[in-house]
Amino acid sequence: MAERSFKAEVEHLRKGDGDTFTGEGILALTKALLENGVGYVGGYQGAPISHLMDVLADAEDLMSELGIRFEANANEAAAAAMLAASVHYPIRGAVTFKGSVGVNVASDALANLASSGVTGGALVIVGEDYGEGSSIMQERSHAFAMKSQFWLLDPRPNLPAIVKAVGDGFELSEATNTPVMLMVRIRSCHVTGSFPTRTNRRPALTVRDALSNPRSDFARVVLPPMSYLHEQDKVKHRWPAAERFIRDRGLNERFGPDKAPIGIVVQGGMYNGVIRALQRLGLADLYGETQVPLYVLNVTYPLVSSEFLEFCEGKDQVMVVEEGQPEFIEQQLTTFLYRAGSTVKLRGKDILPMAGEYTGQVMLDSIAAFLRQAAPDMLPATVRAPNDDKPKAPDLTKVVPIRPPGFCTGCPERPIFAALKLVQKDLGKHQITGDIGCHLFGSLPPFEVGGATMGYGLGPAANAAFDGGGERRPISIIGDGGFWHNGLSSSITNMVFNKSDGLVVVVDNYYSAATGGQDVMSSRATNASKDTQHPISQAVKGVGVKWVRQIDRTYDVPKLRDTLHEALTTKEPGPKIIVASSECMLNRQRREKPLRAQAIKAGRRVEAPRFGVDEAVCTGDHACMRLSGCPSLGLKHTGDPLRDDPVAHIDQTCVGCGNCGEVADAAVLCPSFYRADVVHNPGKFEIWWAGVTARFTGWLARRRAAKRLEFAA
Repeated sequence: MAERSFKAEVEHLRKGDGDTFTGEGILALTKALLENGVGYVGGYQGAPISHLMDVLADAEDLMSELGIRFEANANEAAAAAMLAASVHYPIRGAVTFKGSVGVNVASDALANLASSGVTGGALVIVGEDYGEGSSIMQERSHAFAMKSQFWLLDPRPNLPAIVKAVGDGFELSEATNTPVMLMVRIRSCHVTGSFPTRTNRRPALTVRDALSNPRSDFARVVLPPMSYLHEQDKVKHRWPAAERFIRDRGLNERFGPDKAPIGIVVQGGMYNGVIRALQRLGLADLYGETQVPLYVLNVTYPLVSSEFLEFCEGKDQVMVVEEGQPEFIEQQLTTFLYRAGSTVKLRGKDILPMAGEYTGQVMLDSIAAFLRQAAPDMLPATVRAPNDDKPKAPDLTKVVPIRPPGFCTGCPERPIFAALKLVQKDLGKHQITGDIGCHLFGSLPPFEVGGATMGYGLGPAANAAFDGGGERRPISIIGDGGFWHNGLSSSITNMVFNKSDGLVVVVDNYYSAATGGQDVMSSRATNASKDTQHPISQAVKGVGVKWVRQIDRTYDVPKLRDTLHEALTTKEPGPKIIVASSECMLNRQRREKPLRAQAIKAGRRVEAPRFGVDEAVCTGDHACMRLSGCPSLGLKHTGDPLRDDPVAHIDQTCVGCGNCGEVADAAVLCPSFYRADVVHNPGKFEIWWAGVTARFTGWLARRRAAKRLEFAA
């Protein structure tokens, strides 16, 4: 069950000539693919373009009508390999995945594709989320484009520009026989707007048609001596053709006056931030009319030297706004100026931060600093000099603790780490590696289980160096999404082949939950277009694992603890696999809450479990929180003057998973947890009985109060 359904919005993808489309950038990308005659589409889900895969899945019927093949690929490498269809056939193809990490996984296929070149347009849509919105290491896809000579588009973040970039990307790819990367930043994916639509185009040659007339070309096979010729072809033919296309078609844009002492070169994706900073400085209006000349690089690789040098004519200083590091664009533009013997001074990372996200404030401060130095007369008098008298904002990083991500309320992965913590209490601390996914939160307090992650599906492989038979067995964590992405082939088979003795805990929450809740091979739900319900336990047995345990309710902490203990102490050789399965609570609530609300509205009786803490029993030692960490479990002052320490308290966000009670039982903590079932639309007898018990407990309370000794002031 995906995080979000686009079934309703998908109907707007049928709009044709003369209509107007209004929606998100993700939907605009899909519409642009359909309008430009794409023949096949694939990809791997992952922020910030996970919703693009969801849109494509929801639009599968529409694509089938147009003869378009859609594939939800097992990983990014499989997606990139799909583009082989465009090598020999004039078929337009597009694949999509998360930026730098997805490109890393797909690098082998992409490098081969760039070497052989393409006949049909090949578009790789990468979701770039550099900066504070990212959940990964801070890297850029730009380096890969340079390394393998992909042309890289970075359109301005508005719907017309994004839609145009899709068409330009296909045409640029075909004109140069080179695959093209289209980079959409996280804000581009979810920006809303409108654009005039065109009628969707059926591909001139479908993949079904191509199967009827197979083609091959020995010259495109990446083997010596052809691979040497490919390299020469890139430099002598493809690159010059790309520069001509970019210039002739005006893919890069210029705004503002033709003559000025200064100018700004900006990545297309950073245009909105630059124009907003100029607006705040009084140098641009709300419609983008700017007094400072802008050269907007909707194509950030290759750069066209003649265009750039023309922009620099008559200017004293030019600023380059390039987010991230290293400063690839700035270095290349510096080379252009040096080779041309130009005296224009290029500014960039000497003013802008070398690393980190270019937020609105960073952009404002940096552009203002540039203008003060290069063209102070252009600035309004109020901002020509820094306002040193303004009160400085306090540095809260020294007093406010960091707020790392954590498990959702009721997450079935939390008890797995509670059980691991209990086992380590008995057997001692173990070497534990994590993996990409929600379960990586287990490395954070209160669990602090594991501390290294090397890539999606590589958790067990990351422990290979420690898996040689030491005093304690190494433990690896891997999720079901990572397992099917890369883990089965790169981690589990590696352990079997090398006769490893370590333990792998496969966290099976039924979905690729961290990327948006999409189905995977082992999902329990029936998927109309995908083959699901393939147990992970059967897959690992199929590659030779003998010791396998399946746990179908991760909230059973005692069973988890005992199974982990067995795995870490058994004398049986070979890898040990525990598949710990329970449905992702977030997805479960997405499915059950609407049904529950509908039943309550219809007047049907509905029970909803809730847990609480008896204040009179709770000792206030808070040991339960050190083994749970649930967001619904907090602290509360009792109001009792004789009890200074706050007691545990469960708030109304509790989803009734029962984990807190299970942990308390397994750890032999205080029995202060209780369960109460909230009944909606109770029957007549239940209403009568509730009144009886309320009157009786009220009488007991009054009786107790009457016997209480009180001292008047």
